[in-house]
Amino acid sequence: MRRLFPAILSALWLLAATGAALDWLFPPNLTRFVTLGTVYRDRADRPLALLPAPGGIWRFRTDSAAVAPVLRDLLIAVEDRRFHWHPGVDPIALVRAAVQGVRAGRVVSGGSTLAMQAARLLEPRPRTVRSKLIEIARALQLRARYGPAGVLDIWLTLAPFGGNLEGARAGAMAWFATPPEALEPAQAALLVAIPRRPEALRPDRFPAAATRERARVLAIGQNNGLFPVIEAPPVPTRRTALPNHAPQLFKPLPSGDSIATTLDLRLQNALEALGQRLLAGFAERTSVALLVADIHDRDIRALFAGDWRNPARAGALDLSQAVRSPGSALKPFLYAMAFAEGLADPDQDLPDLPRRFGAYAPENFDRGFAGRVTAGEALRRSLNLPAVALLDRVGPLPFAAALRAGGADIRLPHGADPSLPLALGGVGVTLRQTLGLYAALADDGRGQALRLLTDAPAVSTAFLPAYAAAQTANALTRPFPGGGPTGIAWKTGTSWGGRDGWAFGFDRAHAVGVWVGRPDGTPVPGLTGAAVALPILARVFDLLPPAPRAPPPPARVGPVSAETVTPTDALRLLFPPQGALLSADGPVTIRAMGGRRPLTFLVDGRPLDAEASRRQAGWRPPGPGFYRITVLDADGAAARAAVQVRQE
Repeated sequence: MRRLFPAILSALWLLAATGAALDWLFPPNLTRFVTLGTVYRDRADRPLALLPAPGGIWRFRTDSAAVAPVLRDLLIAVEDRRFHWHPGVDPIALVRAAVQGVRAGRVVSGGSTLAMQAARLLEPRPRTVRSKLIEIARALQLRARYGPAGVLDIWLTLAPFGGNLEGARAGAMAWFATPPEALEPAQAALLVAIPRRPEALRPDRFPAAATRERARVLAIGQNNGLFPVIEAPPVPTRRTALPNHAPQLFKPLPSGDSIATTLDLRLQNALEALGQRLLAGFAERTSVALLVADIHDRDIRALFAGDWRNPARAGALDLSQAVRSPGSALKPFLYAMAFAEGLADPDQDLPDLPRRFGAYAPENFDRGFAGRVTAGEALRRSLNLPAVALLDRVGPLPFAAALRAGGADIRLPHGADPSLPLALGGVGVTLRQTLGLYAALADDGRGQALRLLTDAPAVSTAFLPAYAAAQTANALTRPFPGGGPTGIAWKTGTSWGGRDGWAFGFDRAHAVGVWVGRPDGTPVPGLTGAAVALPILARVFDLLPPAPRAPPPPARVGPVSAETVTPTDALRLLFPPQGALLSADGPVTIRAMGGRRPLTFLVDGRPLDAEASRRQAGWRPPGPGFYRITVLDADGAAARAAVQVRQE
């Protein structure tokens, strides 16, 4: 016996080494297991959009730990009773299958374990003796490599459920509109039954056969004490469309990941329903985009990006990302900059009278003039002359730089520089980026891009001083024409020729944006932001819960003048921005915002002449080259930008 023990031990070691070598030389082919569709989920982890795997197969990763326990228990009870103790192959089942086959002269049962079925699902082969032997070897390998849970994961991900449905997640969603985590016994029983003969037991084609097989599985579950006797409902006789919300927003990923989004499924459903009702009343080729974002975290809560089923309305495009002319929708940020720099105050009178700015002679939308109005009224009425006059003082370049700092990647014609028409919409913007600017007005001037995916970075910038944002928000807060929700700050915009109608609004909780127009950019007769987009804005706010009462606006220190500034506003260089290309042919006005005065402006360490109370300084570049611009405040805070000067 003493001599026999070392021999047995050596044989076992040899067997183990041989198995390890074979496992290394012939690893299982997991291609089908990792070639999956993509699942996008809402902020509460509910399925939002399911995209198929390559080839149009609805196959999604399904972990055994995540499905309803009744599905796992039924599957084991029906397919592999000794699943938890055998190594992947059940010798008792194989012997029984062999004896039954000899007696009957045909195959009565295959004796396949779940591990053997998993091996066959990974690598489908003709049903031959050789294939059976390979399945046995692979089953042992899968069980040794991945354990019982891993074997179940493979089966639950790859099992066929009729047609192009594979895996328990696709089967549960298609037949019951229910995720596999929430299956009831009768539903789980049908999902266990179908893979035995997936085409012959499809409930949409053969409901009687599916009902009989489900009853057999239910009986096994009841006999094993998995659940009491139940009255099963009729099997479903048609497939349910898988979730496909806002398909313009999502694309399949090679890894078939489960992606967490910031959307709220309930609000998304409501917004999509509103969007479809609106489109039903629009002329052909006219479309709409609706966007709701959370003020505090800038997460997009719902987005209707257009009718994805209608090619005439460019439904395949995400219209919230289309670059369009904003009309007057950017005026609030111009006024906020003017308030911040002491160039205007909401109650200060501004002239709305004919005026030329060089060769540029803007007019109001109605071609009339209001005379003298307050800045707040000029903003609310969207008067053009006061806005252009303010931009002339603020400067088109600093205004464009501020918009970009706030998160708007504004688009200008190729080779063009920002100019005075910027105040009236002479630039391209997107609905998403513009709504991000409006969200900053409701959040103390804090700039941050809107997010659709939860893992997107949340980078905040100092866009506007809190008091200037609050003054602008208060000026825009008034009732909707014709009634509607109260406590909303709103602004409209109409691009030249009636090509785009915009409306933006916000309260203390949400910011909402609306765009109406034709995706091809052609004019829409009668389209204005006030007449078409604004009523839609009010309807979207009706879908949202009331916001908390707004706190009083931040106080401004001292009188309205160029010397005033809030102590908490961080110093920043407004213009030129980092990396700017400047011309050597003319003077450059360096502008700063925030910080405690007096400010000191330096170029390559040499101070510039500037009034101590001002937030700007003039500089004439001595020639082409690279320069470093620095501004220092009274507390020693610094803001810098490296720029390049080129000879035109």
